[in-house]
Amino acid sequence: MEAKKPCSKERDFLNHLESYLAKRDGVDKLLKISRYASKIILSSSLLQEPHPLSHRLKSFESSVGISRKAFRLGKFVQDINALRTASFESKQDVLLNLIAYGGEGVYYFVEQFVWLGKSGLIDKKNLYTLQKISAWAEFIGYFGSIALKVRDLKSICEAERRCESSVEIAMLRGNGYEMEVKEIDKLKEKKLMKKLSVVQDCADGLMAFADIRDGKGLGSSPFFIASAGMLSALISTHKNWLSC
Repeated sequence: MEAKKPCSKERDFLNHLESYLAKRDGVDKLLKISRYASKIILSSSLLQEPHPLSHRLKSFESSVGISRKAFRLGKFVQDINALRTASFESKQDVLLNLIAYGGEGVYYFVEQFVWLGKSGLIDKKNLYTLQKISAWAEFIGYFGSIALKVRDLKSICEAERRCESSVEIAMLRGNGYEMEVKEIDKLKEKKLMKKLSVVQDCADGLMAFADIRDGKGLGSSPFFIASAGMLSALISTHKNWLSC
């Protein structure tokens, strides 16, 4: 079978879409957008409880939520492999990676049993406890993930400053600096994507914290949490679209 060509900016849209939808994460993010769009509508004044579409949207949102959990089957393996292949330069690296990938790995692993409980295959008596463990693991994982990405951002900014200094020196000497300009453009794009990743992790962490608190407390209004979920879904969809 002929290997598929990597995505490019000139790639045909339908071919790009086919490649995107062939990935587990691609379909998952579209489901995520659908789910949080439904939550936003249900939590706003657009649809009140007596409205005939209200019950249908609730049923749809619940069904999509269960479907997304099915897409996470075996996904914890990627976190195990990430820890196995990570290069640690300091004890801080070890700690942050363990928190980030360990927390996410536990979250994905427990989510498998949450899915089995919600789908009715196993007894639901421990479902609440499993959901709490899942939420806590996810929340803790985001601490490590955000810390790692903030550190990466600092490294990118330092590399960008070095390239800018090289350009200034080259301009003073009258030398060419086309390569440095291209590198700066790449670093700026990389910096933007890393910032979006931090925003996404903050939004997802906020939702995990709301799950821990059972949707109670400051900043846990259904509309606010649903909006955070939609923001996260759009960012992750954009990232996956570019990287497919």
